[in-house]
Amino acid sequence: MTISMAGLPAFILYFCVGFALIAGFAAVYMRLTNHDEIALIRGGNLSAAIAFGGNLVGFSVPLETAIEQAASIPDLVIWAVIAMVVQFGAYGFARIVIPDLSRKIEEDRIPSAAMLAVIAVISGTLAAASMSL
Repeated sequence: MTISMAGLPAFILYFCVGFALIAGFAAVYMRLTNHDEIALIRGGNLSAAIAFGGNLVGFSVPLETAIEQAASIPDLVIWAVIAMVVQFGAYGFARIVIPDLSRKIEEDRIPSAAMLAVIAVISGTLAAASMSL
């Protein structure tokens, strides 16, 4: 069996760009919220971890689809930005559906965090499916 490493440079490029896009999404998301996810998570707040993790998954699912279908790095970035906008819209929707969302996450109220995570994941899977050719 021969193992080809011809695709390794493309793998490294797309992996690094994908990682940077996830980091960029996380940075913008954390600026949009009224609570400090990292401080809350470090303090043992499970709700913050659930909510933040759900949003990361909600973005990563359509990012995966974008990586699979991208014709180029600029194409990937455009679709990733669209997926980000969808996730930010989902967060805005969650804030309407769940009044005082940030306060509830700060108070470690798991049902509110779980609902935010569900909204984020549903939005991400719908965005990923909508990217299909």
